[in-house]
Amino acid sequence: MEWIAVYFAIGVVAGTLAGMLGVGGGGLIVPMMVAVFAAQEFPRAELLHLAVGTSMASIIFTSIASSRAHAKRGVLRWDIVRGMTPGIIVGGLCGSLFAGSLPNRELALAFALVFFVAGALTVLDRQPAPSRGLPGWLGLAIGGFIISGVSSFAAIGGAFMTIPFLLWCGVPMLQVIGTSSAVGLPIAITGSVGFMITGFSATGLPAGSVGYVYLPALGAMLVGSFLMAPIGAATAHRLPVKTLKRILGVLLFLFALSMLWKFWH
Repeated sequence: MEWIAVYFAIGVVAGTLAGMLGVGGGGLIVPMMVAVFAAQEFPRAELLHLAVGTSMASIIFTSIASSRAHAKRGVLRWDIVRGMTPGIIVGGLCGSLFAGSLPNRELALAFALVFFVAGALTVLDRQPAPSRGLPGWLGLAIGGFIISGVSSFAAIGGAFMTIPFLLWCGVPMLQVIGTSSAVGLPIAITGSVGFMITGFSATGLPAGSVGYVYLPALGAMLVGSFLMAPIGAATAHRLPVKTLKRILGVLLFLFALSMLWKFWH
């Protein structure tokens, strides 16, 4: 039962971040889950893949809770979500299937590189040209494919790449946060399916696993995330935009460093 409490606490943190920043929480969940799984003496060879798959599945629920909260506040751009979804579906399956075949250290390095780049883009906060706007349906679909492929590969809900992309296109910050929370849902669904498929042939996984998704952890985390996502969304509407960007950028760098320390130290 003590591990269920730990998983619930992780879900609380992930739900708060999902509501406040539009992120699925995967960047934080993965290193925390790796540490918890290691403490439970799960097979080391499968630690990161199991954490990644479980994290991706949890993002389904944090995305739903966060999207509902932001939609009620009128800052969710469904036109952007519809435009990106076709590319997201294809990219998510490709990314997760490829990631499941990589060794732990290579996956951790790829994970860290994604966050370092996204963190730099967010912290620099370069303003888009006044004439720049959203691309057409093809551009959104291509953007969705790239974001989803990399996000599924690195076990994030897509917001850490979607946010810089939409800001670069001139979308207001609060709309970016609300829309990113919804974009993470199809990424998480396709990514979860991919990790469940690639994990079916893995040996030594703990009881309660469906491929690389560990159900006891998933259940406890989703309860915590559903409780806290609305509170996080309310907080986002009270904080200055620059503060939100700085928080997001710092989190990205911390996530990257934590994964490098764990598997490359």
